[in-house]
Amino acid sequence: MHVVDLSEASLAPPTSLPLKSDKRLMLFSGRANPELANRIAGKLGIERGPVTLRTFSSGEVYCRYEESIRGADVFLVQSTCGNPVTGVTPNDALMELLIMIDAAVGASAHRVIAVMPWFGYSRQDKKSAPREPISARLVARMLESAGADRVVTMDLHAGQVQGFFQVPLDHMTATMMLTQYFKDIHLEEPVVVAPDAGRVKLNKTFASKVGAGLAILNKERPAHQVVEIASVIGDVRGKTAVIVDDIIDTAGTLRAAGETVLAAGARSVYAAATHAVFSGNAFENLGASSFEEIVITDTIPLRPGAPANIRVLSCADLLTEAIRAIFTDDSVSDVFGGENQLF
Repeated sequence: MHVVDLSEASLAPPTSLPLKSDKRLMLFSGRANPELANRIAGKLGIERGPVTLRTFSSGEVYCRYEESIRGADVFLVQSTCGNPVTGVTPNDALMELLIMIDAAVGASAHRVIAVMPWFGYSRQDKKSAPREPISARLVARMLESAGADRVVTMDLHAGQVQGFFQVPLDHMTATMMLTQYFKDIHLEEPVVVAPDAGRVKLNKTFASKVGAGLAILNKERPAHQVVEIASVIGDVRGKTAVIVDDIIDTAGTLRAAGETVLAAGARSVYAAATHAVFSGNAFENLGASSFEEIVITDTIPLRPGAPANIRVLSCADLLTEAIRAIFTDDSVSDVFGGENQLF
C-alpha cells in the first residue's frame, strides 16, 4: 500500500505567486500634439500625467516626470511633427520623445509605449539612389535603444517600416473612419482616385467600402517632392471623385491631381488623407484648388491659417481603443476587425 504524507505535500511550493496586482495606466504628452493627447485622456477618463518639458537656450531638450511612474504602463503620445504653437520642430519632437522614453525607463515604469500617430521620416523607407540613408529604420532603432517596449502608429507610408522594429508595433488605420465620413455625406456617383500605382491597394479598399468605382492617376516622380501627372486611367466623367492618399505635404501634387481629374470630366472632386503635414505653400495650394473638401485627421495638429475647405476628423477614439487593448493585453487588431493590414 502506497502512503502519501499529506503534511509534506501541503508544503510543496505553489505554481504561481499570489501577489496583488495594481496595474496603472498613465498617459503623458510631448509638445508636438498635446490637443490629441487631451482628447485621448478625456476618453480614457483620466488626466494627462504631469511632466515638465522645456528647451534650454542652447537648444537642448529637458524632461522630468512630476510624480512617480514606478510600475505603471506609461503611454507617451507624440507625433514626430512640428508645432508652431509650442515651438517644436519635427526633430525636436523626435528627440523629446526619445528623452521621455529614457526618463520613463530610468524611473522604473513597467512598460513604456510610444504612441506616434504620425511616424516622422516614414517616407525615407528605402534607398532610391546610392549613398542614401534608410532614415525610417534609423528612427526605429533609436526608439528601441531608448527603451520603448512597444510602438503604436497610424497609416505608415510603406509596409516595410513594420519590419524595421524588433519590439511589437501596432499599426492603426484611419481608413474606416474616413470611409464612414464619405458614406455619411452620400456622394453622387462616387469614384475613388488613387494618386499613383503604389496606393492602388489602399484605394481599392476605400472604394469597396464606400461603394465607388476606381481610377488611377498616371504620374512620375523625377525628383524629391516633384511630381508630374500625365493622365487619368479609368472613368471619372460626370462622377464625384475622391482622391485618397496617406499624406498631404506641400499639396502641390494634390492640387494638380484635382485639376487633372476635373479636366477629365469629373463633376466635383474631394480629397482624403490621414496625415496633414501641410509644409511650405500647402495652404496656398489648397485654398486655390477646386476641392469641395479636404478631409484629414488630427495625427498632426493643424496650424493656424488653414483654408475653409479643410475638415478635420479626430482619431482619438481609435487610439483610445488601442491603448485600452494594450493595457488589458487584449487584441489591438480586433479594434478594426482584423482589417488594419493595408499593405
